[in-house]
Formats: sequence, C-alpha cells, structure tokens
Amino acid sequence: MTSHLIDNTDYRILQLLIGDSTLSHKDIGAAVHLTGQAVGARIRRMRELGIIEGYTIRWNPLRIGQNIHAFITVFLSSNNAHLPFQAFAKAHESVTELYRISGEGCYWMRVRTVDQEALTAFLDELLKYGNYRVNLDMGQIK
Repeated sequence: MTSHLIDNTDYRILQLLIGDSTLSHKDIGAAVHLTGQAVGARIRRMRELGIIEGYTIRWNPLRIGQNIHAFITVFLSSNNAHLPFQAFAKAHESVTELYRISGEGCYWMRVRTVDQEALTAFLDELLKYGNYRVNLDMGQIK
C-alpha cells in the first residue's frame, strides 16, 4: 500500500518510524536492506514531501497528574463564535487536540485535566461559546 510519491521501501521505513521514532537510520537500514545514509536520504525526502510532518512520543499523562481525560463535542451558539472559540481552544493548555467536524456538533476536542474541578472550570469557560457533550475516558483499548 503505497502512493505514487513513495515506494514500498519508503513505506516500510515509514512504518518502522511510526512504531518507534527513536530507531537509528542504521537500525532501519538493517531492516530494509539499505545503508543508514540511504535511509536518512529517504527520510529527508519524505519530510520534504510532507509525508513525515514531525516526530512525537508516547507518554503516560497519569504519571504527571493529568487524571481526567475527556472527549468533548462542542455545539457553537452562532456562526460568529468560530474564531473566538478556536482562539480559546488553541490557547488553553488542557486542550490537546481540536478538530472541526461534520455531523453532530461543530468541533471535537480531547481535553486532559488534573481533576474533576479543573474539568468543571474548563467547561464553565466553554459555555461562553455554546453547549457541549462530554464523554470521559474509561480505559484505552487500542
């Protein structure tokens, strides 16, 4: 499964990086039968093409006290609320993801807070822009 921009080797490199972005070019090269230098060139090309946009880490928010994990669907009160709401969500440290969606609601966001009181305070602020529906994380399956 590749696009016209990458070949099967690029795709294998991409999958290895998705699995563990700390792999060295040498280790990836051993897995795909290339030199580390050739892997580095392919990765640079995928970055230039916008296929690889950056790197991230997996982390455990509970270990740093972010005990509440909420998925919030936002229903804005008017068309004029979009830009102010977006600015609010982008600036608020509790919002880890924000998507404009189709279907039910206007936006979907992932929010992490230290406790229920912090979530309630966030939701009180959110009411300035419209209504919401909250779903709380009960445990990750995948």
